[in-house]
Amino acid sequence: MSGLVRAELRKLFTTRLWWIMLLVMLVLVGVGLGFLVAFAGVDQNGAALPARDTAEWAEIAWSSGSSGGIFVMILGVVMMTSEYRYQTITGTFLATPRRSLVIVAKVVAGLLVGALFALAVLVFQAVTVIPAVTLSGGELSLSASRIPQISLGILVTLALYAVFGIGLGALVRNQIAGIVAAVVWAYVIENIFTGIPALHSVGKWLPGGAAQALMSIDVDTGLGRPEWLPAWAGAAVLVGYGLLFAVVATATTVRRDIT
Repeated sequence: MSGLVRAELRKLFTTRLWWIMLLVMLVLVGVGLGFLVAFAGVDQNGAALPARDTAEWAEIAWSSGSSGGIFVMILGVVMMTSEYRYQTITGTFLATPRRSLVIVAKVVAGLLVGALFALAVLVFQAVTVIPAVTLSGGELSLSASRIPQISLGILVTLALYAVFGIGLGALVRNQIAGIVAAVVWAYVIENIFTGIPALHSVGKWLPGGAAQALMSIDVDTGLGRPEWLPAWAGAAVLVGYGLLFAVVATATTVRRDIT
């Protein structure tokens, strides 16, 4: 199994896509942090972010790394669909006739890639958020801003989003369709259900809502406090989605004709 996992990682890391996606993810997170720095403490029609020297602002800023989930999800889609797009899937299954083992290897590789991206974004946040707080006269408290819990949430979220992408790629097989579906889901559907307070009752059960619950962001910016699941329930829902997508990837690949 370890050899299969190394083979899947080699397939990804011998391309330029992974580091391009990593750079784009860090740029996106950096832009988000830039807005948080610029508008900290600024009243916007009754809604205001906490000041930069507060634990609440550090909490919000540190959690922005979860926005990188879409990039590992796209990588997961590519890890699966590129096999069909370039017709390498035949050679893969000839080398490993038990298709379920191939899917397990892809899932494990996806988890490792997601964890790697999470570590990169956490390091980037550390070199951005910590100076922003200290230069504003604040003191960064790990317990008050709950950075360990949020970091764990980001790590779990990005790792499992790669599995979501693998399952989606196995289901649709078409690379463009899979990437478009991932973007629509992350930026349209989940934002609607997690961003509108009236829809939180549904959004809290989606992967994005479960990720927010795991990180337990509970800061009122004037738009009301969201009603997320408890942190343990958010973790359970995320893991449940991960298992579901892994089962989908296995079921649709094992029984499907690859020609």
